[in-house]
Amino acid sequence: MIRCEHVTKVFNRGKPNEVVAVRDVSIEVNEGEVAVLRGPSGSGKTTLLSLIACVAKPTSGRVFVAGKEVSKLPERFLTLFRREHVGIIFQQFNLIPELSVVDNVVVPLIPTPLPANESRKRALALLKNLGMERRSDFKVRELSGGEQQRVAIARALVNNPRIIVADEPTAHLDTALAEEFLRIMHNLKREGRTIVIATHDPLVFQHEMVDVIFDMRDGRLVEVVR
Repeated sequence: MIRCEHVTKVFNRGKPNEVVAVRDVSIEVNEGEVAVLRGPSGSGKTTLLSLIACVAKPTSGRVFVAGKEVSKLPERFLTLFRREHVGIIFQQFNLIPELSVVDNVVVPLIPTPLPANESRKRALALLKNLGMERRSDFKVRELSGGEQQRVAIARALVNNPRIIVADEPTAHLDTALAEEFLRIMHNLKREGRTIVIATHDPLVFQHEMVDVIFDMRDGRLVEVVR
């Protein structure tokens, strides 16, 4: 489902502040697997996650997602591909605080041809599954951190993506909320979704649902644990 071949990502290339965030990394994640990119801050795991999520393109190397070489796609087509195949759960959630819960979930569907009433119906169904139906008309700023994360998960799922990526999803959660997040991810795995999580949280990478761990240090892949 996901394959990176000798991927390197350089920021500010050729400038005094040049940073090589990912160095010659090759990984594979099979369909339906849960993979963890593990490493300390600055290890390159978030950058690698952004390449897998089609948010960024590598400086060199090749990235394949769902059978497509996304590293060669023009930006417009990369955006369309991401919208159809990838759901992203951001570390800071990136919700719009003044919008309602349901309107936040609907946002990724706005550019699609799906009618507004169908978009709302799909969003409400996801919120119900995540125990957030009664909060659907609340403003996001009125929610707790755990509730905001459920909204972020619903938004990531609203396009029915085959792949879900999450960046440090438990960083701002207490143990109970982190375990609730992992329960939701485990259920999504059972549905056949492919999940990639960037984290240094033992609660995540020691979870029974994890199939493979890619250890990152200084932008390099140092170990693969299956």
